[in-house]
Amino acid sequence: MTLYGGIDLHSNNNVVALTDESDRIVYRKRLANDARRVLEVLEPYREAITGLVVESTYNWYWLVDALMAAGYQMHLANTAAIVQYSGLKYSDDDTDAAWLAKLLRLGLLPEGFIYPQAQRAVRDLLRRRSRLVQQRTANVLAVQNLFSRNRGCSISANDIRRLTPERIAELVADANLALAIQSTLLAMQGQQAAIDLLEREAWRQTKATEVWQPLLTVSGIGRILGLTIVLETGPIERFAEVGNYASYCRCVGSTHVSSGKQKGKGNTKNGNKYLAWAYVEAAHFAVRYNPQIKRYYQRKRAQTKGVVAIKAVAHKLARACYHILRDGSDFDVNRAFA
Repeated sequence: MTLYGGIDLHSNNNVVALTDESDRIVYRKRLANDARRVLEVLEPYREAITGLVVESTYNWYWLVDALMAAGYQMHLANTAAIVQYSGLKYSDDDTDAAWLAKLLRLGLLPEGFIYPQAQRAVRDLLRRRSRLVQQRTANVLAVQNLFSRNRGCSISANDIRRLTPERIAELVADANLALAIQSTLLAMQGQQAAIDLLEREAWRQTKATEVWQPLLTVSGIGRILGLTIVLETGPIERFAEVGNYASYCRCVGSTHVSSGKQKGKGNTKNGNKYLAWAYVEAAHFAVRYNPQIKRYYQRKRAQTKGVVAIKAVAHKLARACYHILRDGSDFDVNRAFA
């Protein structure tokens, strides 16, 4: 007997369903999120199980790692692209788990990439850094808002970073307002220290890897963006064509067109948001410092909105980086922005 398994994973529990080749439920039960318990219930069916599917939820690491270590063939379901139910009047966690198993049996399961466990933690360091940068930026904006609201004038981000308690007292007469600004600056200092720590550790663990170094030849890409692109991309071989990679980086439009007319939009969030951010950041720097890329941007800007023009530059950079990662070549701006 051949069995297919689906696991509907939640924050503190999961539903395991095993089905045979005729989609008959052989085993189905809700379990606590305990790897030992899941392995225990699967053990009697080990030889018959050809594959197990887990949804790509926020907390899949522990379960997939434990099952892979136990020797099971694992599949990560791409929840953004998964086929929805058709004709079902009622669905619940039990049917969700069985549906995953059925998609696996039919060969229709849209799969996500199971990032290697050894490199995953380093990649997540840079993700945490990204979150801290966003929080620090929010605090900068908060201080700017305080100055605009109470003094009727603006203050630059660079001036904010140079503020001292004495300087704040000179600029702001109200003690409570000064305290609000000073407390925000203290939070920014702590965030900056954490950012520096994460950057040093990520660099220490990856500096011996040479695969990211050709990316430094790309206009707009420095060490942090280069590391982010390499770690978020993973093995470049998993992308069959450059278009697949550009789509994964969210650099391709998502529209449904029929007979030359737009019939709607697809899932614009299907892809890697961190790569999308990295290439947009690189595009802003490239437009600022590379004259040829700036001319390309200005031509696009004259035809459409600025956001669309920047995304066009990001798309070009993503395609160039695909070839650089695949071939190990350097960046050729004439070829990329001909």
